[in-house]
Amino acid sequence: MGADRGGRGRRTPARVMAYATGGVLLLAGCASMPDSGDLRGVESTPRQETQVRVFAVPPGEDAQPSEIVQGFLEALTSDDPHYKTARQYLTGEAAKTWRPELSTTVLTNGPGAEPERAAGREDTGEITYMLTGTKVATVDAQQSYAPATGAYGRTVHLTQDEKSGQWRIAALPQGVVMGESDFQRNYMSVTKYYFASNTAEAGEDTQPTAVADPVYVRRRVDPMTQMVRSVLSGPTRWLGPVVRSSFPTGTALPKDAGALTPDDRNKLTVPLNDKAAGVGTNRCQEMAAQLLFTLHSLGPAVDEVELRAGGAKLCSLTQDTVDAAAFRSSVRSPDFLYFVDAKDRLVRISAGDSDTKPDPAPGALGEGDTALRSVAVSRDEHTAAGVSLDGKSLYVGSLVSGGSLGEPVLRSHGPTENDRLTTPSWDSHDGLWVADRDPDNPRLLLLEEGKGDPLEVRTPHLDGRIQAVRVAADGVRIALVVEKGGKKTLLIGLIEREGKSGEKSAVRVVELRSATPELEEITAMSWAGDSRLVVVGRERGGVEQMRYVQVDGSTPDVPAPAALTGVKEVTAAEDDRLPLVAYSVDGIVRLPSGAQWQKVTQGTAPVYPG
Repeated sequence: MGADRGGRGRRTPARVMAYATGGVLLLAGCASMPDSGDLRGVESTPRQETQVRVFAVPPGEDAQPSEIVQGFLEALTSDDPHYKTARQYLTGEAAKTWRPELSTTVLTNGPGAEPERAAGREDTGEITYMLTGTKVATVDAQQSYAPATGAYGRTVHLTQDEKSGQWRIAALPQGVVMGESDFQRNYMSVTKYYFASNTAEAGEDTQPTAVADPVYVRRRVDPMTQMVRSVLSGPTRWLGPVVRSSFPTGTALPKDAGALTPDDRNKLTVPLNDKAAGVGTNRCQEMAAQLLFTLHSLGPAVDEVELRAGGAKLCSLTQDTVDAAAFRSSVRSPDFLYFVDAKDRLVRISAGDSDTKPDPAPGALGEGDTALRSVAVSRDEHTAAGVSLDGKSLYVGSLVSGGSLGEPVLRSHGPTENDRLTTPSWDSHDGLWVADRDPDNPRLLLLEEGKGDPLEVRTPHLDGRIQAVRVAADGVRIALVVEKGGKKTLLIGLIEREGKSGEKSAVRVVELRSATPELEEITAMSWAGDSRLVVVGRERGGVEQMRYVQVDGSTPDVPAPAALTGVKEVTAAEDDRLPLVAYSVDGIVRLPSGAQWQKVTQGTAPVYPG
């Protein structure tokens, strides 16, 4: 694995990759590196092997500057928990001050590295290399992902020890940098959970609503312990203003806590410091619920969490009883799928089976004479809202047979159908959201409990006109399709409410950020889980595609939906066991798990409750 060179130590590869295949351990990575010359790039490891483990290799004796830089960059992509081998490429002082946990910069390909000719030479005992690339994303110290664009350029400065003659990196940027495929192999997205702040203000008897907060953790570096620490450290900066944690401020794992693993009964015992001692039972169970929700998708399975502090048990909670402690939207399955039939009436079919013949929805919107173009059904499936065929009027009615419809609760004065009301959306508190696209008075509106005077929702820093609205089941996040200059982009924002519980409050949508920066024409979108959406759109110069996206702008590690032609609308349930449903050139179609798209019936505007 490299040849001996005269007057120099034995050469070693920068890293070793181990593949676990059929119980046999295979080692790879035996290419030797050049003795001198420019570094043109550190190629990312292809992602096709999900079980690849990469082990960093320390610098070889008398390694040249190019080898030191190459070896260091390769060591950053290893599974070394504390980057101990990567630090061996640094001087003693640099190893002490370098903090890899501060950030991860993701580049399209591995970073290129070239010596700066005007910044020292090898024969002077000092040399500087420039790391270059094109940015894809960054992950900050809170493990929060954010898409990024533009050129990357940072320098690393090397010095040669006068006594030993060994080259080491003396100055470097904080954090780590790697190519996109190495990032996908090394990191995974995991969702942690906090509680909507507004449920804390509603009283002791109000069940808290869980809110998803996705973060990226290192895939093979004890992710369970990483996630427990992450939950205890609090929400990410973006979500922080609208959520709360039940863990008292300062709660952490004890300094001597090792790796956390469940026992043979799938019970995870979590020791906490004294900050958590003395909490009441209800609060403790909320704390345990946060951890159970968070660890649900991780392996090995966790069926019970026991919290301890000061050597004493605080409480325990199981997966079977967690729903009594807190509400999580994805565990509630709707009874029906709703849409508009060929007679422009509200109809429905069972959400969980293969029915293809719809029944009229009970109530005036399904049994009356009002022609509809779009609908929304409250999450408890007791109330429905519909926009008239011309887009001017919004009606709200009970899903009970024999009920009357009454006058519209809202009217738009937009000059054309496309300048009037969007499809409405219900939040988890029976608030009805809709956007009026009137060019002379574009507004985002909220009708509390679907009635009364509409409240105009402030949207500071919104640049463009809202074309679609979908509120998350947690009631604190909102997805908006916004049009400007002929482009339609998907933005995710936070819903902030100002005012005391029980009083009419001011509402605004803040901290808007793009979830699909690479798409410029969004046709349709829907929430498809706690932190995921399904989106139909196209890239610049590309063809229409359907894909899943995370609220942070990353791509989830799940297969994209099967291709479908001419999609105009799409809907998904928070419960991912239910099929994706769309309105396309073939009418209403659905995509059961593991199958292809299947035609259901003729109709438009399909929606699950929400």
